[in-house]
Amino acid sequence: MNPRPGFICMVVDDMARSLTFYRHLGFKFPPEAYGEIHVELELPGGLQIYWDCTKQWANLYAPDYRPGPHGRVALGFKVDSAGDVDALFTKLKRLGYKVDRTPWDAPWGVRYAMVYDPDGNLVEIYSPRPP
Repeated sequence: MNPRPGFICMVVDDMARSLTFYRHLGFKFPPEAYGEIHVELELPGGLQIYWDCTKQWANLYAPDYRPGPHGRVALGFKVDSAGDVDALFTKLKRLGYKVDRTPWDAPWGVRYAMVYDPDGNLVEIYSPRPP
């Protein structure tokens, strides 16, 4: 037995709203995806991300599934520089997405910004700081 990550599934309330958020992070979706109840993307290395609309899809394979009141997933997105962390944070805040705190430098040499996707999942944007 050799378990390894194969996919991350994001259960969402509104597909178009969720995909729009992730499009701002650089994901590319075909136009028809915004009206679907299940969307998949494969990342380099083979890991897949799925977006499923709660009532229409998740309950097909998990009939007792009930979403929590807040997101329970944290996703980290590495960018090239500390300036990119700040720029993406500013863009998402300007677009009206919920943010946690202004970007900061952690003592272990990483710049972080925290934002939330439309379903309340924590999205960490980060980059190593130059020494």
